[in-house]
Amino acid sequence: MQSKLNVIVGAIAITLGGAAMAQDAVVKIGHVGPTSGAIAHLGKDNELGARMAIDELNAKGVTIGGKKVKFELLAEDDAGDPKQGTAAAQKLVDSKVNGVIGHLNSGTTIPASKIYSDAGIPQISPSATNPKYTRNGYKTAFRVVADDVHLGGTLGKYAVTQLKGKSIAVIDDRTAYGQGVADEFEKGVKAAGGKVVGREFTNDKATDFTAILTSLKGKKPDVVFFGGMDAVAGPMLRQMKQLGIEAKFMGGDGICTAELPKLSAGTLADSQVVCAEAGGVEGESKKSLDAFKVKFKDKYKVDVQIYAPYVYDAVNVMVAAMVKANSAEPAKYLPVLAKTSDYKGVTGTIAFDAKGDIKNGALTLYTYKAGAREQIAVVR
Repeated sequence: MQSKLNVIVGAIAITLGGAAMAQDAVVKIGHVGPTSGAIAHLGKDNELGARMAIDELNAKGVTIGGKKVKFELLAEDDAGDPKQGTAAAQKLVDSKVNGVIGHLNSGTTIPASKIYSDAGIPQISPSATNPKYTRNGYKTAFRVVADDVHLGGTLGKYAVTQLKGKSIAVIDDRTAYGQGVADEFEKGVKAAGGKVVGREFTNDKATDFTAILTSLKGKKPDVVFFGGMDAVAGPMLRQMKQLGIEAKFMGGDGICTAELPKLSAGTLADSQVVCAEAGGVEGESKKSLDAFKVKFKDKYKVDVQIYAPYVYDAVNVMVAAMVKANSAEPAKYLPVLAKTSDYKGVTGTIAFDAKGDIKNGALTLYTYKAGAREQIAVVR
């Protein structure tokens, strides 16, 4: 009799357990970044930011529309390559993700955004800064950082007014990001009354810059701006030193990383580099960001590179819209996401404008001293 009772109790337990599991709705969130290739350290940084958010949401036991949900992260590698980026986007669409965080680079984010738009899947980029991303009219495209018009323009003005640059050279890597930020920098220089003495280009896989640097050296630049990523900027800085070019070196968020001193093989002079991160916090918000960085290092045993906190916020903003809409269905929560007006994240308050851009986006200017990044100012 006892054994029969045990069987019945066991069957009831299995049934109830199965029912509980059945009630846990699965919500799939995609993340895409370059987790292989020269800037894999940046892609992994972004992915870890997403994983931290997902882990915390699952630990909290979030309910959407009265049902407890389990979040799953579907992580894809685009290697910073536009073709691989669109393939990754299509894979996520085929996997029926509820939303996407990514991509990291503008060159992969922009072509992928059409695929997400066609599928009606919301996409929040934590780091793509090319203005075109939110100017294609896609209702599914959002970003949580300022764009290159703001970033490049601010750096251009800074080069003239603060660094007192008289002869400014510009180099870009011909990617959507690098060329875009360099164009806006050049406009900013000219608007501030500065002079661009040379414009050269390379590519995002290059390692030898002798020819373009020798050409620029003859023009005696006191500021050199590079539109591109840290994996190229590091060797470029080394070769500038070898050629005796002692100009200030400027760049956007792509070079503004914790890895830059290592990538330049320790050739950085104190305060030689001025770069900007498309984001920034002050006061109470800075405490939240600093606390995030400590928590991140405790969890993953590595420092934040750049955009992990923005990825973390992007995941949480997306989920907050799902909760508010009582649905994780893209068509139902998308209008709520678009109306986000006062989400308090670790990177500050997030609100989207009609294009999907962040309102009142900040920039943080940095330099490097003794091999470490040091904040100069936050500007809006």
